[in-house]
Amino acid sequence: MSYYSDNAAPLISRYNSLDPEALHGTWSHLIPEDPGMALDIGAGSGRDANWLAEKGWDVIAVEPCKAFRELAQKNSGANVIWMDDKLPGLKSLRTAGHRFKLILLSAVWMHIPEGKRERAFRIISELLLPGGILVFTLRHGKDERENNERGFYSVKSSELESFAKQRALVQVCCEESEDHLARSNVRWESLVFQLPDDGTGSLPLLRHIIVNDDKSSTYKLGLLRALIRIAEGAPGMVTRRTDKTVEIPFGLVGLYWIKLYMPLLLSHCLKQSPNHKPDEQKGLRFAKDHFYQLKQISSFDLRIGAMLDATHARPVISAIRDVCENIQINPANFTTYPGRSEQVFQCSRQSVRSRDKPWRIDKETLADFGVFEIPAAIWQCLGQYACWLEPVIINEWVRLMRGYEKKNKDYQYTTPQWAVSGQHISDRDSYPEKDYRRALEWEEGRRDTGLARERVHALFQDGESIRCVWTNTRLRERYEIDHCFPWSRWFNNDLWNLMPASEKANESKKDKLPSAPLMHNSRERITDWWNSAYFNSAIKEQFLLEAEAALPLVSDGTSDLAIIFEAVMHQRARLKANQQLVEWNG
Repeated sequence: MSYYSDNAAPLISRYNSLDPEALHGTWSHLIPEDPGMALDIGAGSGRDANWLAEKGWDVIAVEPCKAFRELAQKNSGANVIWMDDKLPGLKSLRTAGHRFKLILLSAVWMHIPEGKRERAFRIISELLLPGGILVFTLRHGKDERENNERGFYSVKSSELESFAKQRALVQVCCEESEDHLARSNVRWESLVFQLPDDGTGSLPLLRHIIVNDDKSSTYKLGLLRALIRIAEGAPGMVTRRTDKTVEIPFGLVGLYWIKLYMPLLLSHCLKQSPNHKPDEQKGLRFAKDHFYQLKQISSFDLRIGAMLDATHARPVISAIRDVCENIQINPANFTTYPGRSEQVFQCSRQSVRSRDKPWRIDKETLADFGVFEIPAAIWQCLGQYACWLEPVIINEWVRLMRGYEKKNKDYQYTTPQWAVSGQHISDRDSYPEKDYRRALEWEEGRRDTGLARERVHALFQDGESIRCVWTNTRLRERYEIDHCFPWSRWFNNDLWNLMPASEKANESKKDKLPSAPLMHNSRERITDWWNSAYFNSAIKEQFLLEAEAALPLVSDGTSDLAIIFEAVMHQRARLKANQQLVEWNG
């Protein structure tokens, strides 16, 4: 700080010689058009604070160097308020209770020691309004004398990107530029992050629950991730919709919960709360004997439309019942609006008995467990922003599990008899992050075209002609089964999504989304394929159940292929809008 105090006047003169429009040209186009409150941390000469004020912003300029503040204030506009404060704590600023649409840290981050940066980023991110942007300009240079004299530390964009992911911010810009003072050993990098906002308040609420809400276990994350998976992948399972709420079968929430926790507990034995003892099968309310009996069942068998024999149906029904009870008592009960006792999610539970007969997993049987009610705006947000929300949940889930293991580092862990061999590491402190993330993979995330290929082979055996749905070329022995909606963007192996295609068309399409004109041109070939491959076979019911679960506007019992095709077109438009997928025109 003494360097800046001793050289305040010449440094201010040098900084003010630079045109902020040119200096910040790599990111200034991202400045919100409607001015509000801005925060300039490490405001220095006041150059950037005055620049923003001239654009109509009300600016809080934070500067810890008294000499800089006194000189800069003399040339500041009325819309600039100066404060004596500093990172990482920003104690005085936080007391004022402001929230900002724009926060700027220009040539500041290199002054923060590495060990204090995570806290500083967390505090800064909490000062953002929904939709607000957070801007860093990073100084890169290797002048050891200058670095020591001015208190510079090395900085990396990857560090900020990691902090942003932890705090649920989206990166919207990363640009490099030369030094505007023509120093050959200095270059700059601008990074801009945004706190997303869906306009209803739902996205900030969900972010608050994921990132900030108190958690004594991973239950809240498990509930939110299950709901995201349902909203994105099974919107057709909605049983009732009003202007304010959406209702889904409680059993469906329980089923998805089970599919999330099976690999965590049955394969990887990872702690899900501080008091959870995986090797003793103790400490989790929902994981009773019925849950551990599911070790003999693949999560792939717990899909919508699957038929379970009596032996396997009993533990599945009982496990879902236990999970629903736990959800009602724990995460649904304690997930409330900030500062209020009002629950975000409402649920009513019904008792379901295990049965000594086969049991099909569908909307009707899952509704027997009760009703789970979600505010309509939040339901829309869960589906629309799934591709952003789910990674944020996974990051937080990994952080919690790692914390649970470290808090119990003296706990002597032994691999239980029932666990899958080779999945465990005795030194729990060294458990690799990649293995935490592997345990959190959605286990339906395995590309599978086997059943569609079986139908192609059977039709060939019957002497029927099969054509590429995209090009109308007749298929021979060499062909592909194409995921109409690309697998890499939407994990869905439903029969309606699997199309016969030529190798050339499949190679050209790759991970692109078929365009609306192409879908309309291919409509007759697609519905002909559905009719011959699925409707005229024993798997017709599976086709219809999968379509009903995954596609919007397919009502119970619908078997009209024209209606199903229109539902596919609605889902295509939804994927394009939500994920900004590149289109393929054939």
